[in-house]
Amino acid sequence: MSPAAASVRSITVRGSVPPLSLHAWLRFDAIDRLLPPDARTLLEIGAGQGSAGALLSRRFTYVGLEPDEESFRTAVKRIGAAGTVLNKPAETYEPSEPFDAVCAFEVLEHIEDDRAAIELWMRHVRPGGWVLVSVPAGRHRFGPTDVKAGHYRRYDRSDLAALLSAAGLVEIEIVAYGFPLGYALEAARNLYARRTIEDGSLEERTAASGRWLQPPDRAGGLLHVLSAPFRYAQRPFGGTSLGTGLVARARIVR
Repeated sequence: MSPAAASVRSITVRGSVPPLSLHAWLRFDAIDRLLPPDARTLLEIGAGQGSAGALLSRRFTYVGLEPDEESFRTAVKRIGAAGTVLNKPAETYEPSEPFDAVCAFEVLEHIEDDRAAIELWMRHVRPGGWVLVSVPAGRHRFGPTDVKAGHYRRYDRSDLAALLSAAGLVEIEIVAYGFPLGYALEAARNLYARRTIEDGSLEERTAASGRWLQPPDRAGGLLHVLSAPFRYAQRPFGGTSLGTGLVARARIVR
């Protein structure tokens, strides 16, 4: 049975609550449904400011890579001693041993050759291990937010499945998230982005995207509570094409 159809657990947050935005909580709800139960070690590509990493590091032996120096400094503070965060890109990282899983949330859309990126990340994972990714959904909804954030594309469900398959991954499972609240949040972001789009390069906009519209630390608990009804509301639609984002899990066979 796919994760979209299966019963799902509630996210349990012990200790301080990291400051994920409402949309990021919707995303993490889908991520939580796909985290592989047999994984113990996890590498996150593009850890951003460390809000998701702060949760993942409580459940896995965690390493996060974040090339943007400002975001890296924030991630180190949020994750603390629970995990390791390195200020470097995946291209220059050489782990001492392979991980059980590698994840990259809202990263692929920033990379022109997305298949090459996945194949690079796969080299950091043991045989039989896992790749988890999240991407913005809906080619037809490419808009001002995508331009401001330095995106090359958005993905339909079939696009993402084909990409993962072409990279040699198997047992592909995809969950949609963000219906219905994500549409309102996306519309608000697009309205704001129309007024603030900058002329920087894709690389500059990508580096800044992890710092854009991020909530302060003190808002973590409140946003977790406010997101709860919307996290539950979106779950019946995980197997559909409704929603503003997609999360996928696939296995490496080699």
